[in-house]
Amino acid sequence: MRDFSVLKNTLNETDPLSMADELSFWSAPFGLKLLDVIRIKPGMNVLDIGFGFGFPLIEAAVRLGKSSKIYGIDPWEDAFRITQNKIQTLGLENIELILGVAENVPLPEAYVDLIMSNNGINNVQDLSKVLSECSRIAKPGAQFAATVNLPETMIEFYSIFMDVLSDFHLGGLIPEVKEHIHKKRLPVEEIEELLVNNGFELSEAKTESFTYRFTDGTAMFEYPFIRNNFMNHWLSLVPDDRVQDVFCEIENRMNLISSNKGEWSLTVPFVTLSAVKK
Repeated sequence: MRDFSVLKNTLNETDPLSMADELSFWSAPFGLKLLDVIRIKPGMNVLDIGFGFGFPLIEAAVRLGKSSKIYGIDPWEDAFRITQNKIQTLGLENIELILGVAENVPLPEAYVDLIMSNNGINNVQDLSKVLSECSRIAKPGAQFAATVNLPETMIEFYSIFMDVLSDFHLGGLIPEVKEHIHKKRLPVEEIEELLVNNGFELSEAKTESFTYRFTDGTAMFEYPFIRNNFMNHWLSLVPDDRVQDVFCEIENRMNLISSNKGEWSLTVPFVTLSAVKK
C-alpha cells in the first residue's frame, strides 16, 4: 500500500509543467463542444478566458481567419510562454495574448463579438466580477460561450471519500469537501443567475459527460492527471495524521468495487453554455 503522507509531500515538490499535456484528455472533450457552439463570421473580435496551452484558442484563430482578432487572457506565465511560442511557430498574426486575470480585461467597452472559455471560468477568483468585465467589453448581441464541468464530476470518488470520513468519525470535514466541490463547479442555475445579473441571456445549456475508466482505484490514484491536478487538493482536506488511514480505506473501497464490476470509472458531466449580451 502506498504511503499517502509521503505522496502529499512529493506532490508539493512536483513541477506541474513538466507533466502537462499539450492537449490533455481532460481539455479535449470540453473544447470540441465549445468549438461546435461558437458563432463564426468574418471580422470578429474574440476573447478566450483561461487559454492555458492554447486549445481551443489557436484552433479558433485558424478557423476564424485573418480578418478576426483573437485575444487570450491567462495569469499562468509558463502557459503564456508556451502558447506564445506555438503562435510564433505557426506564424499566426491574429492572436494577442494577455498575461493577466479575467477580472481586469484591458480591452475597450463594447468591443468583443465573442467571449469563450474552455472550462476556464470555474478557475477564476471572482466569477461575478469576471462576468461584469465580460458584459463591459461585449457588444450588444455578442455571444458568451463556455464549457463548465458540473458538481457531480467524479461523484463516484467523492461519495466514497465522504463515506470514509463519516465512518472514521471525521464527518465534520464533509462540509469542507462539499465547499471544495462547489468552489470549482457551480451548478448551472447559479451560473445562469450570474450571467443574467451581468446583462446576458442564456440561450442554450447542453449537458453531456465523458468517463475515465481504470482497472481499479489504485490505477486511478497513479494516473498522472489525477496526481497532478486533484490529489493535493484531496489530501489537503484531511488532517496530516489521518491522511494515510483515510486514503488507504478509499483505495480499498474503490478496488473492491472494481473487483465486483470489472473496472473503476469516474464520470465527468459538463455543460456547454451559450448566452447573448442584451
